[in-house]
Amino acid sequence: MDEFPDGVSRPGDDHQEDRRFFLKQSLAIAGLTFAPVSFLQAAELDTPIDPADKVKIALTINGTQRRLSIDPRSTLLDLLREQLGLTGTKKGCDFGQCGACTVHIDGQRTLSCLSFAVMQQGRKITTVEGLSNGTQLHPLQEAFIKHDGFQCGYCTPGQLMSAVSCIREGHASSEAEIQEYMSGNLCRCGAYPNIVKAILDVKTGGDPV
Repeated sequence: MDEFPDGVSRPGDDHQEDRRFFLKQSLAIAGLTFAPVSFLQAAELDTPIDPADKVKIALTINGTQRRLSIDPRSTLLDLLREQLGLTGTKKGCDFGQCGACTVHIDGQRTLSCLSFAVMQQGRKITTVEGLSNGTQLHPLQEAFIKHDGFQCGYCTPGQLMSAVSCIREGHASSEAEIQEYMSGNLCRCGAYPNIVKAILDVKTGGDPV
């Protein structure tokens, strides 16, 4: 039994906890009942999956149409990095909490570590490699350099992708607003003030993003 703040143990608390655990376990088992056997056998990502179980998808990445055969367990992040070699998108926490893996899907910023690749059928993906035009840097890339908006640089790709969306979404009118709408992107080096300055510079300069 759990003790409440008044120090009294209430009868039935243990029973309620056991019941909740039983329901959760039952739902989990029920969900797996209808999964293909081959998929369950390859449930661990380190376990190779039969080529016959791979899924074919078509999507556009940085303006180039791609037709791919992929592991249905793969996240968009792993597809970009491991299969396509687009390593600009970083794997930070792998739990959707740091923003290092931010990309654009149909123009909307998305955490690629939380998105399955198979869900992107027919969609347009833009990574940090797709921001520049050849050797011509994107205005925000130039602004990050100008204002020293990075130190180790690991979080910078995700910061840039979110910064583009921050301006496009109309949330870059003030430092406070930028800080609010960029709060999902962590910088362990603490370059936040310079990142904000870079975004404000591009916003006030009127450069298209």
